[in-house]
Amino acid sequence: MRLSSEPTTDPSDYEFAHRIRVRFVETDAMGIVHHSNYLAYFEESRVAYLAHVGHPFTEWRDAGLESPVLESFVAYRQPCRFDEVMTVHLQLASATRATFQMNYLITVDGEPRSTGVTVHGCTTTAGRPTRLPAWLVDLAARRTPERQPGV
Repeated sequence: MRLSSEPTTDPSDYEFAHRIRVRFVETDAMGIVHHSNYLAYFEESRVAYLAHVGHPFTEWRDAGLESPVLESFVAYRQPCRFDEVMTVHLQLASATRATFQMNYLITVDGEPRSTGVTVHGCTTTAGRPTRLPAWLVDLAARRTPERQPGV
């Protein structure tokens, strides 16, 4: 198991936030967001984060790289419901030469609803493992200890 970070429920621990409105199609018969949609929310926020830091996912693809999810974890604290506007807080938790981890916190009106972690590898578009882009490793290395969740 590669997953080694623990996301917090404090939004100030996260360097990026992305807002998403819950669509009706994402809810189940009980009127709450189906658990499978949380990973899609994480992905949408991750793509927005990469664009925010100046390295959109299209740049990865143009460079012949992919970042497949190797592991994921979600803790469901309180349900999200149709038409709520959630904020997905995201933090680059760590990076090695070939993997990186992202922490997530979903809040609605400041109330923690879920936390999660995704672990990603780096491969060529042909599926061969390769090193992460240097900018991503540098970005993780520049983070100060007081900004790292769980520290």
